[in-house]
Amino acid sequence: MALKNVIGIDHAVIMVKDLDKAAENYRRLGFTVSPRGTHSAHMGTGNYTIMFDPDYMELLGVLAATDQNAPARAFLDKRGEGIERIAFTAVDSTAGAEEIRARGLTPIGPTDFERPVTLPDGTVSAAKFRTFMWPTAEAPGGVRIFACQHKTRETVWIPELMKHANAAKRIKQILIATPEPAQDAAHLGQLIDRAPKADPDGALTVASGGDRADFVYLTLEQLGKRYPGVPLAGLAECGGAALVLVSGDLAATEKALGSAAVRSGPAVCVPPAKANGTLLAFIAD
Repeated sequence: MALKNVIGIDHAVIMVKDLDKAAENYRRLGFTVSPRGTHSAHMGTGNYTIMFDPDYMELLGVLAATDQNAPARAFLDKRGEGIERIAFTAVDSTAGAEEIRARGLTPIGPTDFERPVTLPDGTVSAAKFRTFMWPTAEAPGGVRIFACQHKTRETVWIPELMKHANAAKRIKQILIATPEPAQDAAHLGQLIDRAPKADPDGALTVASGGDRADFVYLTLEQLGKRYPGVPLAGLAECGGAALVLVSGDLAATEKALGSAAVRSGPAVCVPPAKANGTLLAFIAD
Protein backbone atom coordinates (compact mmCIF):
# COMPACT_ATOMS: atom_id res chain seq x y z
CA MET A 1 0.00 0.00 0.00
CA ALA A 2 1.55 3.30 -1.11
CA LEU A 3 2.53 5.95 1.39
CA LYS A 4 -0.27 8.51 1.73
CA ASN A 5 1.73 11.42 3.07
CA VAL A 6 4.78 11.24 0.82
CA ILE A 7 4.72 12.06 -2.89
CA GLY A 8 7.47 12.31 -5.52
CA ILE A 9 10.92 13.86 -5.47
CA ASP A 10 11.03 17.37 -4.04
CA HIS A 11 14.73 18.19 -4.31
CA ALA A 12 18.24 16.78 -4.62
CA VAL A 13 20.85 17.73 -2.01
CA ILE A 14 24.42 18.24 -3.22
CA MET A 15 26.86 18.43 -0.30
CA VAL A 16 29.69 20.88 -0.89
CA LYS A 17 32.80 21.81 1.05
CA ASP A 18 32.79 25.54 0.35
CA LEU A 19 29.25 26.81 0.04
CA ASP A 20 29.96 30.19 -1.53
CA LYS A 21 32.45 28.81 -4.08
CA ALA A 22 29.95 26.11 -5.07
CA ALA A 23 27.23 28.71 -5.59
CA GLU A 24 29.55 30.77 -7.79
CA ASN A 25 30.41 27.67 -9.79
CA TYR A 26 26.74 26.94 -10.47
CA ARG A 27 26.15 30.57 -11.44
CA ARG A 28 28.91 30.18 -14.02
CA LEU A 29 27.03 27.16 -15.36
CA GLY A 30 24.02 29.36 -16.11
CA PHE A 31 21.87 28.64 -13.09
CA THR A 32 20.03 31.34 -11.17
CA VAL A 33 21.09 30.73 -7.58
CA SER A 34 19.06 31.94 -4.60
CA PRO A 35 20.54 34.21 -1.93
CA ARG A 36 22.43 32.24 0.72
CA GLY A 37 20.28 30.78 3.49
CA THR A 38 21.33 29.86 7.04
CA HIS A 39 19.31 27.13 8.74
CA SER A 40 18.25 27.00 12.37
CA ALA A 41 21.16 26.59 14.80
CA HIS A 42 20.49 22.92 15.60
CA MET A 43 20.86 22.11 11.90
CA GLY A 44 24.28 23.82 11.62
CA THR A 45 24.00 24.14 7.84
CA GLY A 46 23.59 26.77 5.14
CA ASN A 47 22.36 26.48 1.59
CA TYR A 48 21.74 27.92 -1.82
CA THR A 49 18.81 26.66 -3.90
CA ILE A 50 18.34 26.31 -7.66
CA MET A 51 14.60 26.38 -8.23
CA PHE A 52 12.66 24.57 -10.96
CA ASP A 53 9.05 23.48 -11.29
CA PRO A 54 8.01 21.36 -9.44
CA ASP A 55 11.39 20.49 -7.90
CA TYR A 56 14.81 21.99 -7.19
CA MET A 57 18.47 21.42 -6.40
CA GLU A 58 20.04 22.37 -3.08
CA LEU A 59 23.71 23.15 -2.49
CA LEU A 60 24.26 22.36 1.18
CA GLY A 61 27.27 23.13 3.36
CA VAL A 62 28.11 22.57 7.02
CA LEU A 63 28.62 25.83 8.91
CA ALA A 64 28.97 24.39 12.42
CA ALA A 65 29.23 20.79 13.61
CA THR A 66 26.01 19.57 15.27
CA ASP A 67 24.49 16.17 16.01
CA GLN A 68 21.97 16.82 13.24
CA ASN A 69 24.60 17.19 10.51
CA ALA A 70 26.96 14.39 11.63
CA PRO A 71 25.94 12.11 8.71
CA ALA A 72 26.55 14.94 6.23
CA ARG A 73 30.01 15.59 7.67
CA ALA A 74 30.78 11.89 7.47
CA PHE A 75 29.72 11.90 3.82
CA LEU A 76 32.07 14.79 2.98
CA ASP A 77 34.94 13.11 4.82
CA LYS A 78 34.46 9.78 3.06
CA ARG A 79 33.12 10.66 -0.38
CA GLY A 80 33.76 14.34 -0.94
CA GLU A 81 31.27 16.55 -2.73
CA GLY A 82 28.23 15.18 -4.51
CA ILE A 83 24.61 14.03 -4.18
CA GLU A 84 24.22 13.10 -0.53
CA ARG A 85 20.45 12.70 -0.10
CA ILE A 86 17.15 13.08 -1.90
CA ALA A 87 14.01 14.69 -0.52
CA PHE A 88 10.45 13.68 -1.24
CA THR A 89 7.61 16.14 -0.83
CA ALA A 90 5.73 15.46 2.39
CA VAL A 91 2.06 16.36 2.55
CA ASP A 92 2.29 16.00 6.34
CA SER A 93 5.66 15.09 7.89
CA THR A 94 4.19 14.08 11.24
CA ALA A 95 1.76 11.66 9.63
CA GLY A 96 4.41 10.48 7.18
CA ALA A 97 6.81 9.63 10.00
CA GLU A 98 4.09 7.59 11.65
CA GLU A 99 3.44 5.77 8.39
CA ILE A 100 6.98 4.47 8.18
CA ARG A 101 7.03 3.75 11.93
CA ALA A 102 4.00 1.51 11.39
CA ARG A 103 6.12 -0.40 8.85
CA GLY A 104 8.77 -1.19 11.44
CA LEU A 105 11.20 1.64 10.69
CA THR A 106 12.22 4.30 13.20
CA PRO A 107 12.02 7.73 11.58
CA ILE A 108 14.40 10.56 12.43
CA GLY A 109 12.15 13.48 13.32
CA PRO A 110 9.86 15.17 12.47
CA THR A 111 12.19 18.17 12.77
CA ASP A 112 11.13 21.78 12.36
CA PHE A 113 13.54 24.40 11.08
CA GLU A 114 13.63 27.57 9.02
CA ARG A 115 15.90 29.99 7.23
CA PRO A 116 15.51 33.71 6.50
CA VAL A 117 14.65 34.64 2.92
CA THR A 118 15.18 38.01 1.24
CA LEU A 119 12.32 38.48 -1.21
CA PRO A 120 12.70 40.26 -4.56
CA ASP A 121 11.17 43.46 -3.11
CA GLY A 122 13.90 43.56 -0.45
CA THR A 123 11.75 42.48 2.47
CA VAL A 124 12.88 39.58 4.67
CA SER A 125 10.63 36.62 5.35
CA ALA A 126 11.30 33.00 6.30
CA ALA A 127 11.19 29.59 4.64
CA LYS A 128 9.79 27.09 7.13
CA PHE A 129 10.00 23.31 6.91
CA ARG A 130 9.10 20.15 8.80
CA THR A 131 11.11 17.11 7.73
CA PHE A 132 11.56 13.48 8.69
CA MET A 133 14.19 11.01 7.55
CA TRP A 134 14.20 7.31 6.99
CA PRO A 135 16.80 5.68 9.30
CA THR A 136 20.36 6.64 8.30
CA ALA A 137 21.19 3.01 7.51
CA GLU A 138 18.34 2.86 4.96
CA ALA A 139 20.28 4.48 2.13
CA PRO A 140 19.84 2.54 -1.14
CA GLY A 141 22.95 2.94 -3.25
CA GLY A 142 24.52 5.08 -0.53
CA VAL A 143 21.97 7.90 -0.88
CA ARG A 144 19.84 8.85 2.12
CA ILE A 145 16.18 9.74 1.70
CA PHE A 146 13.93 12.06 3.63
CA ALA A 147 10.65 13.93 3.24
CA CYS A 148 10.16 17.69 3.38
CA GLN A 149 6.94 19.49 4.18
CA HIS A 150 7.02 23.07 2.92
CA LYS A 151 5.06 25.28 5.31
CA THR A 152 5.84 28.43 3.30
CA ARG A 153 6.07 27.44 -0.37
CA GLU A 154 5.78 31.07 -1.45
CA THR A 155 9.18 31.87 0.08
CA VAL A 156 10.89 28.96 -1.71
CA TRP A 157 9.34 28.87 -5.20
CA ILE A 158 10.00 32.51 -6.07
CA PRO A 159 9.32 33.17 -9.79
CA GLU A 160 12.43 35.31 -10.25
CA LEU A 161 14.60 32.38 -9.12
CA MET A 162 13.03 29.88 -11.52
CA LYS A 163 14.42 31.28 -14.78
CA HIS A 164 17.87 30.02 -15.79
CA ALA A 165 20.21 31.13 -18.57
CA ASN A 166 20.97 27.45 -19.25
CA ALA A 167 17.22 26.81 -19.82
CA ALA A 168 16.98 24.16 -17.05
CA LYS A 169 13.33 23.46 -16.22
CA ARG A 170 13.11 20.44 -13.93
CA ILE A 171 14.76 17.23 -12.79
CA LYS A 172 13.95 14.23 -15.00
CA GLN A 173 16.08 11.52 -13.35
CA ILE A 174 18.46 11.03 -10.46
CA LEU A 175 21.14 8.47 -11.35
CA ILE A 176 22.68 6.47 -8.53
CA ALA A 177 25.78 4.39 -9.19
CA THR A 178 26.02 1.02 -7.49
CA PRO A 179 27.65 -2.37 -8.09
CA GLU A 180 24.24 -3.94 -7.30
CA PRO A 181 21.54 -1.99 -9.17
CA ALA A 182 18.81 -4.61 -8.75
CA GLN A 183 19.43 -4.97 -5.02
CA ASP A 184 19.46 -1.24 -4.34
CA ALA A 185 16.47 -0.50 -6.55
CA ALA A 186 14.52 -3.20 -4.71
CA HIS A 187 15.61 -1.66 -1.39
CA LEU A 188 14.25 1.77 -2.38
CA GLY A 189 11.11 0.16 -3.78
CA GLN A 190 10.42 -1.42 -0.40
CA LEU A 191 10.95 1.89 1.41
CA ILE A 192 8.52 3.87 -0.76
CA ASP A 193 6.20 1.09 -2.01
CA ARG A 194 7.09 1.31 -5.68
CA ALA A 195 8.26 -1.57 -7.84
CA PRO A 196 11.47 -1.18 -9.89
CA LYS A 197 11.33 -1.55 -13.65
CA ALA A 198 14.22 -2.79 -15.80
CA ASP A 199 15.63 -0.46 -18.47
CA PRO A 200 16.94 -1.83 -21.80
CA ASP A 201 20.57 -1.41 -20.67
CA GLY A 202 20.02 -3.34 -17.44
CA ALA A 203 19.65 -0.32 -15.17
CA LEU A 204 16.65 -0.23 -12.82
CA THR A 205 14.20 2.66 -12.59
CA VAL A 206 12.03 3.41 -9.56
CA ALA A 207 9.32 6.03 -10.07
CA SER A 208 9.16 8.46 -7.18
CA GLY A 209 5.47 9.23 -7.64
CA GLY A 210 3.22 11.66 -9.46
CA ASP A 211 4.89 13.60 -12.26
CA ARG A 212 8.19 13.87 -10.38
CA ALA A 213 11.66 12.63 -11.28
CA ASP A 214 12.63 8.96 -11.33
CA PHE A 215 15.45 7.20 -9.51
CA VAL A 216 17.74 5.16 -11.76
CA TYR A 217 20.19 2.61 -10.30
CA LEU A 218 23.06 1.57 -12.55
CA THR A 219 26.72 0.63 -12.51
CA LEU A 220 29.44 3.14 -13.36
CA GLU A 221 30.02 1.15 -16.55
CA GLN A 222 26.38 1.55 -17.54
CA LEU A 223 26.57 5.26 -16.71
CA GLY A 224 29.59 5.64 -18.96
CA LYS A 225 27.75 3.95 -21.82
CA ARG A 226 24.80 6.28 -21.38
CA TYR A 227 27.05 9.34 -21.61
CA PRO A 228 30.02 8.42 -23.80
CA GLY A 229 32.81 10.97 -23.88
CA VAL A 230 31.95 12.48 -20.50
CA PRO A 231 34.77 12.06 -17.95
CA LEU A 232 33.45 10.41 -14.80
CA ALA A 233 36.44 11.23 -12.59
CA GLY A 234 35.37 12.00 -9.05
CA LEU A 235 32.38 9.67 -8.94
CA ALA A 236 32.33 6.88 -6.38
CA GLU A 237 31.50 3.31 -7.33
CA CYS A 238 28.49 3.59 -5.04
CA GLY A 239 26.54 6.81 -4.51
CA GLY A 240 24.62 9.62 -6.16
CA ALA A 241 26.16 10.20 -9.57
CA ALA A 242 24.09 12.41 -11.86
CA LEU A 243 21.08 14.64 -12.34
CA VAL A 244 19.29 14.54 -15.67
CA LEU A 245 17.73 17.95 -16.24
CA VAL A 246 15.10 18.91 -18.79
CA SER A 247 16.17 21.91 -20.88
CA GLY A 248 13.75 24.15 -22.72
CA ASP A 249 16.46 25.07 -25.25
CA LEU A 250 19.59 22.94 -25.66
CA ALA A 251 21.31 25.60 -27.74
CA ALA A 252 20.89 28.04 -24.86
CA THR A 253 22.10 25.35 -22.49
CA GLU A 254 25.28 24.77 -24.48
CA LYS A 255 25.94 28.50 -24.77
CA ALA A 256 25.46 29.10 -21.03
CA LEU A 257 27.66 26.17 -20.04
CA GLY A 258 30.50 27.41 -22.23
CA SER A 259 33.73 25.45 -21.93
CA ALA A 260 32.18 23.14 -19.31
CA ALA A 261 29.81 21.63 -21.90
CA VAL A 262 30.40 18.14 -23.29
CA ARG A 263 28.10 16.89 -26.05
CA SER A 264 27.15 13.26 -25.55
CA GLY A 265 24.59 11.92 -27.98
CA PRO A 266 21.37 13.89 -27.49
CA ALA A 267 22.53 15.31 -24.14
CA VAL A 268 24.65 18.30 -23.19
CA CYS A 269 26.63 17.37 -20.09
CA VAL A 270 28.82 18.86 -17.41
CA PRO A 271 31.37 16.38 -16.01
CA PRO A 272 31.25 15.80 -12.24
CA ALA A 273 34.68 17.41 -11.80
CA LYS A 274 33.16 20.71 -12.96
CA ALA A 275 29.88 20.49 -11.00
CA ASN A 276 30.95 19.70 -7.43
CA GLY A 277 30.94 15.94 -7.80
CA THR A 278 27.71 15.63 -9.79
CA LEU A 279 27.35 14.83 -13.48
CA LEU A 280 24.73 17.13 -14.99
CA ALA A 281 23.04 15.90 -18.16
CA PHE A 282 20.68 18.30 -19.95
CA ILE A 283 18.15 16.77 -22.35
CA ALA A 284 15.49 18.25 -24.62
CA ASP A 285 12.02 18.88 -23.27
